[in-house]
Amino acid sequence: MIDICLLGTGGTMPLPERALTSLYIKYNGHGLLIDCGEGTQVQIRKKKLSLHDIDVILFTHFHADHISGLPGLLLSMSKSERTEKVTLVGPPGLEAVVRSLCIVAREMPFDMEFIEIEGNYSRIERLGLKIDAFSVRHSAPCLGYAITLERAGKFDPAKAHELGIPQTMWKTLQNGIPTEYNGNAYIPGDVLGEPRKGIKVTYCTDTRPVDQIIAYARRSDLFICEGMYAEPEMQPKAEKKLHCMFSEAALLAKAAEVNCLWLTHFSPSLREPGQYQSDITALFENTVIPQDLQSVTLAFED
Repeated sequence: MIDICLLGTGGTMPLPERALTSLYIKYNGHGLLIDCGEGTQVQIRKKKLSLHDIDVILFTHFHADHISGLPGLLLSMSKSERTEKVTLVGPPGLEAVVRSLCIVAREMPFDMEFIEIEGNYSRIERLGLKIDAFSVRHSAPCLGYAITLERAGKFDPAKAHELGIPQTMWKTLQNGIPTEYNGNAYIPGDVLGEPRKGIKVTYCTDTRPVDQIIAYARRSDLFICEGMYAEPEMQPKAEKKLHCMFSEAALLAKAAEVNCLWLTHFSPSLREPGQYQSDITALFENTVIPQDLQSVTLAFED
């Protein structure tokens, strides 16, 4: 299972009652963070999540409300006695941007690995998760992320007995690792059925609606998408500034056949996002307008 926490729901600037958008994913004792605006480390502490366990940080783009909290976060991670390498992923120029920000956070006790995404798409595998990075449409190079935890097929004990594989080796094959016994080689496919449905989370902000979002978000268990503005009269501003309306995010969710939509990245001018709940559920029923620190645990289907 995967634990999800939307640390903040705000865009542009933090407010007293609304932190900037950032997502914390906890899986198998590891932490993965998407975006790190000002105050992200405070939200992590409020939720009592681990700073020490953050192994991967993904950046959508380099606007301040998505990356300016990084130096403070890294310093806090340093004070948590972390020494293991941290992987940072983002658009081209990532290392130069981070190195510049980290002038105020020197001599960290861990190395940083930089992965800069060139082109429209790239797949990375970290922490047992498949991470698809795809380009979206904003005023700066910007990425969306689809994160998948795959699930192997069901183990067939009868088939394992038939092949003469001792029970001590079953777990190895269940974990996807080939093995040998009495001079015979066995692969997981010998004893596993067809792959079962995994868990998929897609995160996308800031952007205008584009077909690529639908393609990579398709059948996500949870789709977290920017909804910068809700009021219909803000449509021209959304188009000019290259952001999404609530209604546009809902239509993306519907087209991608996702299970659940969480809106985020609300404009500071949008004081009461919840008042638009009925308007949006009319377009996509399973829509949540979250509060900061909204959390959910996603588990495999039985």
